[in-house]
Amino acid sequence: MSSNNRNPYIELTLGMFRTGILGYGGGPSVIPLIRHEAVVRYHWVNDDEFGEVLALANALPGPIATKMAAYLGYREKGVLGAIIAVIAHIFPTCIAMVALLSAVTFLSSSKIVAGMIAGVTPVIAVMLGTMAYEFGEKAVKGLGLYAGIGLFAISFLLLETVQLHPAVVIVLFLAYGTIHFKVVSKLKKQRRDKEGSA
Repeated sequence: MSSNNRNPYIELTLGMFRTGILGYGGGPSVIPLIRHEAVVRYHWVNDDEFGEVLALANALPGPIATKMAAYLGYREKGVLGAIIAVIAHIFPTCIAMVALLSAVTFLSSSKIVAGMIAGVTPVIAVMLGTMAYEFGEKAVKGLGLYAGIGLFAISFLLLETVQLHPAVVIVLFLAYGTIHFKVVSKLKKQRRDKEGSA
């Protein structure tokens, strides 16, 4: 589709509707789908901005996928875009819940449904793993190899051993990232000044 023929409202509706239909497994498993629509298919944001928004959204209360949909809609077409994106994202789930409510007892004991869940779980795991690798690559590129590995280890300990809430860990690392890049920028500036005066 050429840029002249693009309709942002249709793009938001289709993109978020697809994530709502295909986003099986809840919030985190939907994020790779939202990233594909926002970064790869429609180019609403680039990878760096998507990563930053994802980090901020994780620090806020509420479902992550809905917050991402609202942000992308707002970024494209303001308040109306946010409303359209959120409705398009949650609409398939609402319809499915209403349609399947009467059959929930049957579905909970169905071997077919259990097989479907078992079949889709590896796909979700691979999608999350791919996204984690890409974000890890960006972290290493921005922080350096040793700092990236060290911070990964610290975050793992805080989440799994200390069992801090993920939002607290995200806020701590956002604060660290701000300080890290300020310090790095200052050191680079001092180095350039020294080289310039030499």
